[in-house]
Amino acid sequence: MTETLRLATRGSDLAIRQAETVRDALSSRRRDVELRQVETRGDQIPDELIHRLGKTGAFVRALDEEVLAGDADLAVHSLKDLPTEEMADLVVAGVPERAPSGDVVVHPDGLGIEDLPAGAVVGTGSLRRGAQIRAARPDLTVEPIRGNVDTRLEKLLAPGLQAEHERRLIASGEDSALTAEADESDADSEGDADGDADADDEDEKIDEEFDETVEEWFDSLSDLERAAMERKVETEYDAVVLAEAGLRRSNLFYEVETTRLPREEFVPAAGQGAIAVTASDPDVVEAVRDAVDHPRTRVAVTVERTVLGELNGGCVAPIGVSAMVQGEHVHVRARVLSTDGTDEVADTRDLPIRSHATAAAEFAADLADRGADDLIAEAREEADE
Repeated sequence: MTETLRLATRGSDLAIRQAETVRDALSSRRRDVELRQVETRGDQIPDELIHRLGKTGAFVRALDEEVLAGDADLAVHSLKDLPTEEMADLVVAGVPERAPSGDVVVHPDGLGIEDLPAGAVVGTGSLRRGAQIRAARPDLTVEPIRGNVDTRLEKLLAPGLQAEHERRLIASGEDSALTAEADESDADSEGDADGDADADDEDEKIDEEFDETVEEWFDSLSDLERAAMERKVETEYDAVVLAEAGLRRSNLFYEVETTRLPREEFVPAAGQGAIAVTASDPDVVEAVRDAVDHPRTRVAVTVERTVLGELNGGCVAPIGVSAMVQGEHVHVRARVLSTDGTDEVADTRDLPIRSHATAAAEFAADLADRGADDLIAEAREEADE
């Protein structure tokens, strides 16, 4: 094993932060680690949704190929992106303690999913989240959204902030284009004394509305909000649904208003909130396992990934699987839906921890027999089309 370990990671802010947690854990064991940024297939196709990229692993294979080629000693992944199929000559050497694994809805005013008005547009890049939203609120409009965590938040915040900026410019008289439009409107209503009076009243109302200049308002914005001000968006979202772990690891959780979604209904993806470190060299595997592996997390994600793997759903079907170690048992909840959220097969079970992998496979077989296989087959046909 080389003295300095080379850790392959994607170049996104979230991926770098995840890699840094692994680096820090290894550094505490007196192992020097250098990060090696790698572009993946998922990074190369930014405008396609994940479930349309062909197969699971769009963000994974390029990193692991670096390890297999000897150009890196280990790679770090979001565990939910890792294919459930066994990887030749590679093992999951470490699974650090998991971050919160659930989903949150982000709304500028902090509204929960149940509080959104009918017809509200909710953004998500996940088949599972889309189906769960449709099942809970069929009156909402679900629209796809792509990008890193900060990009999605900027897309959500941009229209509201830009409209607010526009209103403040109008009030201050700094927006010449909008002032010209206002002059044209005044000309159209020339001679209408009541209209002029109404306009004067409106100007006075706007003047009273703001107690700071446009510059002071802009200076008070966060870096995220300032970035959103410059973003052009094609779709205006009322809310977006994201993983809580991604928000926290990106240091953006407290930058926006969030509401946790109930886990009983919005069952997370298998492995969500967890990190996986893959390696090939036995000495590296041992070093990683000693430094970062968290036994309870590994048991829980093993159950989740076993269920997902046995169902053979991958990224093509809306499947949520969540497990939690509780004493001598692992409590697991699974929910398989049709893509439109109208049909589902769901269940919970307490599995013996001593045989958790075998019991998880049996649980998956039961779900399949009860119709999960049919829902997954339908989702796969839709993806192929």
